[in-house]
Amino acid sequence: MMLPLSLMDWWDGFWATYNTVIFGVGVNAMLALSIYVTLSCGLLSLANAAFMGIGAYVAALMTMQADLPFSLALTAGGVLPALVALIIGIPTLRLSGVYLAMATLGFGEVVRVVVLNLEITGGPMGLNGVPPVTEWWHIVLLLALTIYILARLRRSKIGRAFEAIKEDEVAARLMGVNVAGYKLLAFVIGAAIAGVAGALNAHYTFTIGPNNYGFENAVDILTMAVFGGTANLVGPVLGASILSLLPELLRQFQHFRLAINGLILILVVLYLPKGIWDPRRIRQFLQRRDGAQTASKKVN
Repeated sequence: MMLPLSLMDWWDGFWATYNTVIFGVGVNAMLALSIYVTLSCGLLSLANAAFMGIGAYVAALMTMQADLPFSLALTAGGVLPALVALIIGIPTLRLSGVYLAMATLGFGEVVRVVVLNLEITGGPMGLNGVPPVTEWWHIVLLLALTIYILARLRRSKIGRAFEAIKEDEVAARLMGVNVAGYKLLAFVIGAAIAGVAGALNAHYTFTIGPNNYGFENAVDILTMAVFGGTANLVGPVLGASILSLLPELLRQFQHFRLAINGLILILVVLYLPKGIWDPRRIRQFLQRRDGAQTASKKVN
């Protein structure tokens, strides 16, 4: 059954206008999930924007310079950041808390400066004319695959080890958990997901530059996960979706967009410290509602 011509015209216009926004929602959801992995192990890392940039540049150079298939570029976009995370993670993950955040933020700045000074990456101008080969089903498929793998991981021995380390690192070590190994694993998995997200992003934005993967982007990725909530996989995806769509919804208030965005985040931090998607709070709300309905029926 074919769509009516007017509906097809409307859809074509809608897709031509908002396809980048829709693609951005999927990519940002992957980025939020990438930092969810490290947060689930108790690691406050701000290196995910740098890993995204590494994946983006590697994939873009492979398709632009070497004319390699997109699938191979995506694979390299995930593998190389994972290898970098493995190398820097061994000394860096001995730190924790704000010290780890500062160290990973410093790593991000090193990556940005290196990219700024390399001729092959286009220097400050970045890379222009990246082939627009990312399709909507690429993002849907890889996002679904990421969620599936992380859901299986969460219910496995590895996921239980992550949770134990997050709750009490000393107790987990005394129970025989390889704390350093599991921390490194979480760091590498998060880097791989961020790298693939960067590769997808590079191939629908047509152009990438070193400033796309700096401090502000690192904070944005963290904000998406914290805003949605890190109790499960729904929170980061929901937070990324809302914060990706918010600029479009507030387009008519463009002069006050940042202020409104900041106000929303402040309210969430103050009144919903575990994010907008907190299963325990939702269950308590439903139980109170059911209790109130039951009491009302008894009175009547």
